[in-house]
Amino acid sequence: MTTIIAIQNEDGVVFGADSLVTANRKFNHPRMVKISQRGEFIIAGAGESAACDLAQHCFVPPKPTATDKKDIYHFIISKVIPSLKQCFKDNDYKWDKDPDDDYNFAFLIAVCGEVFDIADDFAVSLDSSGFYGVGSGSSLAIGALEAGADIHQALEIASKHDPYTGGPYMFMEQLKA
Repeated sequence: MTTIIAIQNEDGVVFGADSLVTANRKFNHPRMVKISQRGEFIIAGAGESAACDLAQHCFVPPKPTATDKKDIYHFIISKVIPSLKQCFKDNDYKWDKDPDDDYNFAFLIAVCGEVFDIADDFAVSLDSSGFYGVGSGSSLAIGALEAGADIHQALEIASKHDPYTGGPYMFMEQLKA
């Protein structure tokens, strides 16, 4: 369980995440991060740990060309998603699971200062509000952002009300290219 939020603004994107990992028990270690830098990408993952580990440690994202940078949304759908699926396949990760299975994943991925919400069916979404979140406490954090909290305050509020969210918090920023 997790709380990861991202705020898209005209200058780029800011990510914030808690550091509590739960998988039959609680884990908290500074090397187990929920936001990581992969080349020109920031990748944040929530949900099934194996999927998050592959995306954050094994995935080699494609480098956007000058043409790709003109339409990053298209680049994500046409090049990044197929590359991520291939990484999962190469590492024998089965993402086509029973729809009743509770295990799933969600990613927030940023490139060129733009953030995208990636669901476990690899659907790519954007939100005109500029607020993004994945994980068990994300709706609490997004509500706090909507009410005027800053990113740190939003994570604190989620932590108070979601038993699967806890500090310390990590932040990462990416400016538009």
